[in-house]
Amino acid sequence: MLTRFFEEIVPGERTVSRARTITETDLVLFAAFSGDWYPLHTDRVYAAQSRFGQRIAHGMLVLSVLTGLVRIEPELVVAFYGLDRVRFVAPTFIGDTLHAETEVVAVEDRGERGGLVTWKVEGKKETGETVLAAEMKVLVAKRPPVEGR
Repeated sequence: MLTRFFEEIVPGERTVSRARTITETDLVLFAAFSGDWYPLHTDRVYAAQSRFGQRIAHGMLVLSVLTGLVRIEPELVVAFYGLDRVRFVAPTFIGDTLHAETEVVAVEDRGERGGLVTWKVEGKKETGETVLAAEMKVLVAKRPPVEGR
């Protein structure tokens, strides 16, 4: 997704990330790291009695995994600007394989250093079902000036 300088990014561009399967280890490690031991994520018996019938991944775990799947060239990112309209629209279960689909929806020049790019991001299962929808904003670097010009 972030593989080119600001001047080269055009609204309407789409990308698809690589994929990753959510594991039980992911849920346990995320619970330990975040302190979120809510039983829908960590208690098999409790979750079996829920409307989902089984444990589901933490929404923030899903968001984190999807963010990590998006290809980013470090020298192009001036700053992560934020997320808007984040929605967890369907559950993610242990064993689901997720990927991110992005579309550039806006570009805004911000001066010499770079510009603000807004992407629509959808996290999808291998079945095509959307589990997460959001807008991601990143301040992207402009191409450095060429010496002698």
